[in-house]
This record gives sequence, C-alpha cells and structure tokens, in this order.
Amino acid sequence: MAASETQFQPVVATAEGHGIRAIEVAAGTAICVDLDGTLVKSDTLVDSVLAMVRQHPQALVRIPGWIAQGKAQFKRHVAEHVTLDVEHLPWNRPLLEWLRIQYGNGRAIYLATASERAFAERVAGYLGIFTGVLASDGKTNLAGGNKLAAFREQFGERFCYIGNAKPDAKLLVACESPMVANPDRALSTRLKAAGTIPVATFDDRATPLKAWLKAIRLHQWAKNALIFVPMLLGHTLRLGAIAGGVFAFFSFGLCASATYIVNDLLDIEADRKHPRKRRRPFAAGDLSAIAGVTAVVVLMALAVTIAALLLPLIKAVDPGYTLRLPHAFLGWLALYTASTLVYSFVLKRKLLLDVFMLSGLYTLRILAGSAATNVPVSSWLGGFSVFFFLSLAFVKRFSELELIRERGGAVTSGRGYHVADLEQVRALGTGASYAAVLILTLYIRDSATTQLYKHAFLLWLVIPVLLLWLSQVWMLASRGQMHDDPVVWAITDKRSIALGVVVAAVVWFAL
Repeated sequence: MAASETQFQPVVATAEGHGIRAIEVAAGTAICVDLDGTLVKSDTLVDSVLAMVRQHPQALVRIPGWIAQGKAQFKRHVAEHVTLDVEHLPWNRPLLEWLRIQYGNGRAIYLATASERAFAERVAGYLGIFTGVLASDGKTNLAGGNKLAAFREQFGERFCYIGNAKPDAKLLVACESPMVANPDRALSTRLKAAGTIPVATFDDRATPLKAWLKAIRLHQWAKNALIFVPMLLGHTLRLGAIAGGVFAFFSFGLCASATYIVNDLLDIEADRKHPRKRRRPFAAGDLSAIAGVTAVVVLMALAVTIAALLLPLIKAVDPGYTLRLPHAFLGWLALYTASTLVYSFVLKRKLLLDVFMLSGLYTLRILAGSAATNVPVSSWLGGFSVFFFLSLAFVKRFSELELIRERGGAVTSGRGYHVADLEQVRALGTGASYAAVLILTLYIRDSATTQLYKHAFLLWLVIPVLLLWLSQVWMLASRGQMHDDPVVWAITDKRSIALGVVVAAVVWFAL
C-alpha cells in the first residue's frame, strides 16, 4: 500500500536522535530492514572483496568464475574467504536506535538482505534485536523481486520495509509505512514517480563535498612542498623552474590523493577499529568503495597527463627553459605510484621495511622535484632527507604503539610491531633524527656552502632550532600526545610553525 501525503507526515531521523520517537508503525505489521546501505552505511559485499584483496590476493583470479555461477554463489564464495568484523561496521545510528526502541516495545523485526545468510546471521546475532533473518542462500539472491516474493510468502501484505537503493523501490511501493535510510537519488526518483512518500528517512551521512575533501586529504599535499626544495636550496628561481615545480606539485598531489584512497579502501576493516581513522569517509560509509575506485582512476589519469605534458607546460610559461631529461619526472611519478602501492599491499605490514619505505617516499618527492625543475640534488640534501624522514616515520609507528599500550593492547593490527618494541622504536627514531642534524652541520661546514650563502655562518642558528623541534616531537610522542601523522601535526602546531618561520628568517639573512 503506497503512502500518500495526506496519510503521513514525513519524519527525518538524524544521528542526533531528532524525530526518532515520532515514527510509528501499525501494530501487527512486521518491520523488515535491509542491511547494505541501510542498516549499515557501506556495501558489505564490496567491503568483503576489498578485505579479500588484502588478505587473500591469490583468490582474485577466481572471481570471474564465481560471478559466472550467479550472484548468490559469488556472495557465498566471498563469505567463505573473508570474515568481516560485524562489531565495527558503520551502522546507521538513528535507524539502529529506532529499531532498538521497537525491539523494546516487543515488535517483530526481520533482517532482510541480499547478503549471504551466514554473514546476515552473524550481524543478527551481534545486535540481538531480530525476530528472524531473510537472506541469500547460495541459490537465490534475495534482492528486488525475490525479496518481495519472500515477504509476501511470510507476511502476506502486512509488512513495513526500510531500504536505500533503486532495487528497493518495488518493495517500498508495496509495503505499509515505507521508510528509507540514506536514500540514493535513483530510489528517490523512482518513489516520486510512483507517488510513494516515505513516512521516515533515517539520515546518517556526511555531505558529499566534505566527505570527498576528507578522502583526498588535501592537507597531505603539504608534503609535496618537498618538490620545491632542490630549486630553493639551489637558489634557482627562474620562471621555468618555478612553473615546473608548480605543475609537478599538482601532479604529485593528484597521484598522492589517488594512492591515499587505495590505501583507505584496503584498510577499511583496520581503520574501523581505530578511534580516529574510523571516521575516514570509506571506513565510516560516507563514501562508497565503488565511487572510490572511480576517483582513483580519474585522479591518476590527471596526474599522469600533467607529468607527460610537463615540458610543453613549462615552455608555455617560459619558452627558453628546458629539461635535461624531459620525461624523468614522469618516471619518478611512476616509481612513487608503484612504491606506494607496494607499501599499501605488502610493506606496510612488514616490520621496519614499512618505515624505510615511508622515509623513501619523502626523499622521492625531492628527487622528483629535481627532475621537474632541472636542479640537481646534492648528496647533503639526500642524506639529510633520508635520516630526517626516517625519524618521522618511526614517530608515526611509535605513536600507534603508544596508543595501543594505553588501550591495553599488545600487538598492532597487521603492522608487525609489538608494544614491547616501544623502546627500540624510540631509540631508532631519535638516533635517526640526530643523524640528520649531524649531516646538516657537515653541510654548513662544507666549502661549497659558502659559495651559495654570503653569511653561511648564520646557518648554525638552524641547528638548535632543529634540535629543539625534533626533541619536542619525540617528547610529545613519548607522552602519547602526538598525532599519528607527525607531518599533519607539524603544519597545524603553532610552535612548529613559529620555529619554521625562524628557520626561514635565518636562511634569508644568510643569503
């Protein structure tokens, strides 16, 4: 029975609990709720496939064969290879709260999903509010018409349904008191055409713009400022070099955003168990994984296009400027992409190799900047960057271990580190930081430095500032007060910004 505007006053239930208690369903009507995109904000099948990519990559070659057996069999095979953690799924909070109220009132509630039955039963067992479960069974994919037929067989015409996507339209049109949760545009359009007005909408999602800005991590683009380091330290401020640096900055930024999304998609389950990372758009279910894959393709295409056209773009700004190796930057971008993917798929779970790869990715940005601006990198800069960023990579792991220690844990989730490693990680990290300072002192004493700076002796003032900053980083990390990404912390911490201004002033007066 379709809901009309005169019968119902639509209610919007939000994550703050607004309107939840105003939603009513006629007594004796079974309440049936969908799982993917409805009770859970993400698609658990896609989440399972992504988890399988990370945990059992060898199984990927079997996916085409599974799909050929039909959707129901495909879901069963995936469920046999991956066991999602139901406790940390991104629940639609207002919907779950309303269902718990209905359960407390003695209402019959059914979990009705196209997900594999074994998984659906685990969800139902965890929540403990469902009278029964209707799900795919390896033979029948319980979606659309199949789901409606199952409802009519079990409930007749007296059922309330809560869905979110276009396939749910026929069920919502046919049911009593239709409701939606985070409805997509296709469903809203279909319901409007059918003259069906949901009596309630359970809204629990971030605005798309906010979610995408968070997903691509624009603040992380600050790391790509390293591209300009060779040009600045080489005192090469010609227009062509600046243009090369700017184009390279955007190319690397787009590429980095794509790899961050890949990393987030592969880490969905681990992120959901983390107190801060669980708010990331894909882990929180604010963005779909399918949209994430599409974004990766678009961002990488833009990054590669800029890199491939780098020389023509530079010449459009400064016709007389050229690059010794026109395609070297594209090569560095390819190496960066390959390295980050290897890190995401393999090395981030390998003891020590992960931190060495992280520090290498920072140094790689400097080498890419050298290729884009045609300014060589000195051995001093290369050595300093390796040790400096190795220290920051150890800070990242140390902070994660400190958080786990505070929460009573013993082992990092898939990282290969133990809480017992804290002191060794601190020793390695602080040692690397002071090695970086030592290299900087040797650089200041080098005869070539005096040719670049009129007052090179002033550069010695940078040493205590750098020592102070690095010591502060490790002190805060030891107290458990450090952000799990020290670079993000550095660009937002007022004291760090002030010390950065001091260093810039010293270098300016030394010129």
